[in-house]
Amino acid sequence: MKYSYFPGCSLKGLGRSYEESLLPVMKHLGVQLQELDDWNCCGATAYMAVDEGKACVLAARNLALAEKQGNLPIMAPCAACYLVLNKTKHYIHDYPAMKQTVDRSLATVNLRYSGNTPVKHPLDVLINDVGLDAIKQKVVNPLTGLKIAPYYGCQIVRPYATFDDQYNPTTMDRLLEALGATIVRYPLKTRCCGGSLTGTLPEPGLLCTYILLKEALKRGADIIATVCPLCQFNLDGYHGAIEAKFEPVRIPTVYFSHLMGLAFGLPEKELGLNRATIPFTWRPTPKACGAPTAKPAPAKPVSA
Repeated sequence: MKYSYFPGCSLKGLGRSYEESLLPVMKHLGVQLQELDDWNCCGATAYMAVDEGKACVLAARNLALAEKQGNLPIMAPCAACYLVLNKTKHYIHDYPAMKQTVDRSLATVNLRYSGNTPVKHPLDVLINDVGLDAIKQKVVNPLTGLKIAPYYGCQIVRPYATFDDQYNPTTMDRLLEALGATIVRYPLKTRCCGGSLTGTLPEPGLLCTYILLKEALKRGADIIATVCPLCQFNLDGYHGAIEAKFEPVRIPTVYFSHLMGLAFGLPEKELGLNRATIPFTWRPTPKACGAPTAKPAPAKPVSA
């Protein structure tokens, strides 16, 4: 299995631990990723709100590059990147005027996009291409006893439910169960974390994040697993401000790929887990019997 890999800006910056864990996990499963040469920022969701035409052209350049560089399916781990690339693909297909705008702009840099390159999220690749049976065979340290709240965020299944249910996605639930973990029922799994509000309108942004963290603790979760760099940043990085305004709701938030790496027995120091604000430590017990240690270590409050 081979894919074009679009890391996007976040996985080269604040979300680098996502890439640090995802790449070795995919390699361990035999998935070949070829990073897209000369990729550009997708514009994220913010640019779509400013100018949809220019935003689609910006994102379409990456799709055209993927088509030119082997026409492999393009895998986008970042939730915003996945949404924008997927949305651009739909817009080009559904709106002739948008297609004309994109075609005209790409032609100026000697590129073209036929609209056929699949856009895939890692969860889609893992569940539907690799398969749970193959993943289970790679587990050497089952996450037995670890209670996880799977948090998808609001972007990978909206507005297009390409590979999972729009209101109750389950791909990450099934993936983590295959690793041996216990899945906590988490009704807020697709509720927005506040997105960029934490940096623009802090009060409503912090409230959104606080609600998610408190609900996970209320449900008895040891940890939150997510798929989005911005979600991970919000849920992990604002505990000082949340404690000052509300109450302590400390629970680690990591990427699903971190947990896959641990279950596969990959070196923990190479998975980027050290980058979290709220530390997460887990050690398998002998023969994976008994409950693992999954408690956040003491950490100093951080300011937003």
